[in-house]
Parts: sequence; C-alpha cells; structure tokens
Amino acid sequence: MRLGGPPRGPCSGPSPAGPGRSPDRVQGCEKPQSRPGRARPASPGPAAPSGARGSPQPGRPASARRARPRTLPPFGTRLWSRRRPPSPEARGRAEARGEVLPGQRARKMAAPMELFCWSGGWGLPSVDLDSLAVLTYARFTGAPLKVHKITNPWQSPSGTLPALRTSHGEVISVPHKIITHLRKEKYNADYDLSARQGADTLAFMSLLEEKLLPVLIHTFWVDTKNYVEVTRKWYAEAMPFPLNFFLPGRMQRQFMERLQLLGGKHRPENEEELEKELYQEARECLTLLSQRLGSQKFFFGDAPASLDAFVFSYLALLLQAKLPSGKLQAHLRGLQNLCAYCTHILSLYFPWDGAEVPPPRQTPVGPETEEEPYRRRNQILSVLAGLAAMAGYALLSGIVSIQRATPARAPGARSLSMAEEDEEE
Repeated sequence: MRLGGPPRGPCSGPSPAGPGRSPDRVQGCEKPQSRPGRARPASPGPAAPSGARGSPQPGRPASARRARPRTLPPFGTRLWSRRRPPSPEARGRAEARGEVLPGQRARKMAAPMELFCWSGGWGLPSVDLDSLAVLTYARFTGAPLKVHKITNPWQSPSGTLPALRTSHGEVISVPHKIITHLRKEKYNADYDLSARQGADTLAFMSLLEEKLLPVLIHTFWVDTKNYVEVTRKWYAEAMPFPLNFFLPGRMQRQFMERLQLLGGKHRPENEEELEKELYQEARECLTLLSQRLGSQKFFFGDAPASLDAFVFSYLALLLQAKLPSGKLQAHLRGLQNLCAYCTHILSLYFPWDGAEVPPPRQTPVGPETEEEPYRRRNQILSVLAGLAAMAGYALLSGIVSIQRATPARAPGARSLSMAEEDEEE
C-alpha cells in the first residue's frame, strides 16, 4: 500500500526485476513528460505527433499530468532508523574512536602527568634511590605517566630529580609528596590494606630510613672505592659536558650532609666505629625484612603495596651494582628470598627496563651522512661554550687575575731619565 503521492501512472508499476528492487528505479519507461502548464502555443504548420512536447497525452487525466511523480522510501526504514538510540555496541565503538554521541558534551582530555627521573643503569630502570621508588610505585598502580629519563637535573622543571608535573601544571619534587598526589588521583597501592597492615607499613618505612638508608649513602657516596669506580664514573659518563666535571662532587656533598642529619648526635665520632655500627644495624634490618617476607611474593600477600616499592628500591640498588667494596652486598646475597623478590619485581614490572642497557646504535661506516657535520658542529660549539664558561667562572671568582705589566726600559734610557730628573732639581 502506498501512502501519499499521486496515483500510479503507467510507468510507476513494479519493476520487472521483482519487489526486491528499489522503488525509485523505473525501468522500461520513456523520458518523463514536461509540465503541460508551460506548453507553447500551437504554431501554424503540421500537427505534432502524439507524445511530443506541448501535446496532451490521450487517456491520462489532467490531475496526473499536473502533479510531478515522487518516490518515497518505504515507511519505517531510513527516517525511523535515524531516530533510534545507538546500541551499546555502537556506543562502545564510538567512544573508542573518540566520537561524541548524541546527548554528550565534547570534553577535552586532561593533560597527562609527566615524571622526570634519573635514567637507568646497572640493570635497573633508574640508578637513583628516590627515582626508582617513585617509578616502581607508578608501575604497581598503573598510573598514566609520561616518563622522562634524563641525566641532566637542570632539564627538570624543579631543577631536581625526581619531579612530577601534574595535569594542572603543578610541580612536585619530593618522593613522598609525589606518591601522595598519585593516591589523590585514585592510584593507591594501599587501598586494600587493613589498619594493622597500614601501621606495619609506617613502622617498616621508618626502619628503612633509619637503619638502611645511611648505609646506602655511605656505600655509594662516602666509600672511596665505590664512589670513584662506580658512582662518580656512572654520573660522569652519563651527564653532559661541562656538568660532569662538578655536579657529581656537588651531589656527594649533599649526600654527606644528609648522612649527618640521619646520624644524629648519638653517633660515635670515630669513622671506624661509626661504619661498624652502621653496617651492623643494616644487616639486622635486612635479616628482619627477610623474616617478614618469608615465602610470600610481596610483603602483604599476592598484591604489591607502597612498602614493596620502597623496599625494592633499597634492595635492588644494593644487589645490582657491581661494587668493589660490598660489605653489605654479600650479606644481602645470602638472603635468597630477598634476591628472588627483587628478581621477580624486575621481570614482572620492568621486563625491558630491568634488563641490561641495550647496545648503542651502530652507524654505518662510510662517507659522512647529512647529520654528521651538524653533529660535529654541535660538539665543537658545546666544547667552546664550556671553555668560555670555565674561563668566566675563573675570572669572576678570582682564581685567575689579569695584571697589566709595565714595559721594561733599556739601561741607557733609564740613566738618561735619571739625569733629566737631576737637571730639573
């Protein structure tokens, strides 16, 4: 049944192909007739044949000749389908493509958080204790961070590492405050812990900071062999010129001041007695951690917490570095469950970062490429800039001074000047 429109003409019947064909396709018909209202007046001459322009067709009513034939889609197909709400599958596909569905407002995605930290080495994703702890906590919680692993702390927005730039542009540079901000953003690794487990976390955290942190600072920054052959060597090779000349020494002084603050007033003044006491307390702390961990995967069951992030950062640095003077390292390697604990976290959460550093890219041997002259030019300019900065620093600090020397006179000229002075007198 056809709703609306003029009655069917002689050419508007069903198509020969059957009812499945589109109704707006008309086959077997001649060219549609023009409107009879615009017919030209009959000119003198021979009569026009039947079907010519301006001649009425016999046997067709006038109403059919005046109306223009239209073809409408079947009722309930296209017009009605556009008003249907999208199905859940279509809604999911549209959200995946980032499209805005009817009834929704276009929302701008929040800027991602950016983490600036020290780059990796010694088989670890980062060689810095604080950077490693923040990185591990972020991996545990799955926080969407854009990580920048750098070797120049001046490239950080705060001038120190680690540093977190939030989605609102705020910069946080203290590790505990960074983790607190991640918790506020609903990336909390301690969400399922009980009150007792939370108290145990605070107790072990204070134990790590009091007993194990001083020994780590002493091992990497105070011990002469370890500092020269491992710590300073890595930072000097990783940092750009000319920062590698003075930044490692500056960092060493900062860590020694931190060690004095951690030591307190009750520490012995003798260096040997202080070292003996520090290492004894650290060995006891490692033994206690081994007993608390037992045969579990993590300290509070099968899921990691914030305590695991800090314990892993302490133990992994001590376990992975190739230290020539490893007094505490030998004791840690004797605790098998702690070694397996570190290896498990490295392989599970840092499958590529925890591996050895990939080999550098090999440039093909041959004529210079297009980037080669620019690279050499940048190296030369950086060396000249470094030399100019060192010379300016030496002049401003008074290490080097420029004095204008008086020209030496010949003996004859000196006697002549003395004679002139006598005559003037």
